Amino acid sequence: MVDALDTLWIMDLKAEFNEAASAAAAIDWGNTHEKAVNLFETTIRHLGGLLSSYELSREPALLQKATELGEMLYIAFDTPNRLPGFWLNFDDALKGKQVAGIHDPSASPSSLVMEFTKLSQLTNDPKFYDATDRVTRFLLGIQNSTLLPGMWPMCLDFQNEAVHDNTFSLGALADSLYEYLPKMHALLGGLDENYETMYRTAADVIIKHLLYRPMLPKQEDVLFLGDARVGAKIELSTESQHLTCFAGGMFALGGKLFGIEQHVNIGERLARGCGWAYSAFPTGIMPEIFDLVACPTLEACEWNETLWKPQNNQKLPPGFRHARDPRYILRPEAIESVFIMYRLTADAKWQDMAWDMFQAIVKYTSTELANAAVDDVTSTETSKTDSMESFWFSETLKYFYLIFSEPDLISLDEFRHRYIPFPSPPTLNTTDLSQHHPSRAAPRFISGGFYDKCKDVRFYLAKADDTHPRKNSFNGYKSSPWLVAKCPDKNGEYLCTWLALSECLLNSEGSYIVEQMGIFTGRVRRMLLLALLMGI
Repeated sequence: MVDALDTLWIMDLKAEFNEAASAAAAIDWGNTHEKAVNLFETTIRHLGGLLSSYELSREPALLQKATELGEMLYIAFDTPNRLPGFWLNFDDALKGKQVAGIHDPSASPSSLVMEFTKLSQLTNDPKFYDATDRVTRFLLGIQNSTLLPGMWPMCLDFQNEAVHDNTFSLGALADSLYEYLPKMHALLGGLDENYETMYRTAADVIIKHLLYRPMLPKQEDVLFLGDARVGAKIELSTESQHLTCFAGGMFALGGKLFGIEQHVNIGERLARGCGWAYSAFPTGIMPEIFDLVACPTLEACEWNETLWKPQNNQKLPPGFRHARDPRYILRPEAIESVFIMYRLTADAKWQDMAWDMFQAIVKYTSTELANAAVDDVTSTETSKTDSMESFWFSETLKYFYLIFSEPDLISLDEFRHRYIPFPSPPTLNTTDLSQHHPSRAAPRFISGGFYDKCKDVRFYLAKADDTHPRKNSFNGYKSSPWLVAKCPDKNGEYLCTWLALSECLLNSEGSYIVEQMGIFTGRVRRMLLLALLMGI
């Protein structure tokens, strides 16, 4: 219910929204028999749903409830190194015994950043952003020292801040870590250039080692993502997941944001691949996990009937070697990328693709009451299972609704889409439906609340010439070793990151900045240093 609130609002089901919002506002987070909650799922579903529905409706009770939940989830960061565990265990939290995991999904602690950042923006309290920023700095620090430099493996040792795993994927356990990189760049208005750096670095490795073009009889120009396993050499596994269909939208958005036309093209071919996979199966729906034969390069290759050999008795379309998990569980990732491509290109072919997908899904998943997952999309005799994930309402139906709506309804010119996708207010504006990528020279700011003050600081920063030596030196102060050396007494401070150190930096270097750029007092001084550190 909570993560579908914004879907109700977008669909103009206001009576249903009001009823659901009243129920959500009455939730007592302390009234539970559970001993622990999944930090990742609770954040993206409940916290994200409340924040999104508040931003659309401006119903104060929803922000209040989101703040209550945020305060509870914030406790998960109370570990020795301030990196959270996979579970928020209430007994461990009360006893101060929480620790980060030694083999946790890399996407789990790494995918809290958008909701926590938005909560900081809406409440004027930087601590939520500060908490998740520590995770980002950890990821940044290890990105080029993994077994596949540039990417993060499926699991990480957050407790010891180490990397051991040798499997790299954009599928389950790692997906949203990568997806959030361009979206966080947009949410922060480009103020933290590290998200662009991390995205570009990871994308280069993904293209080189995980991307493949399948061998197909008609040589369709489509791409898919596999996994990479690192041993004596880097080996590509061509087993693909429905989950990885998000990558089409990720590459397309990243390409538009950062002006990388190659990424837009890759995003289109990935999205087209997922749409093709739907159409290839007799039900018109793609399976959860499947395998194809890869061409030697990303260019077309000749069909080889002998090389293509289904690995079991499954009756699969030409090109598919097996479907290890033939289910469809109402997932949104394929329609997500198709929707994004439509909004970026205004090409009606994406609507046609979406309509075919929608008709097939409705045909095979509809029940008397709602919709259900199906156990085998490779056969028209498939049966339904007693399962309907909440993302059916919060994501899948939302994308299908939006792709056939007027483009100014949650326009990509005005909103940035998150993983769920919950809409957020504008930061980087584009010009029209074709979504020309935002100019790097466009105004960049963090919208809302505490971070809105950065906009005021920008005026004073503009008074200093770009070649000013002190300004340049401040823009270079981004490394942890420098910060620790500059502010040794802050090294052990609770959740000590860039925000916690900004006052120390002002005391150390602020007088010269004040002298050269104007007179700043109180909060504005602190925001000046924050702005400089974040790269305005």
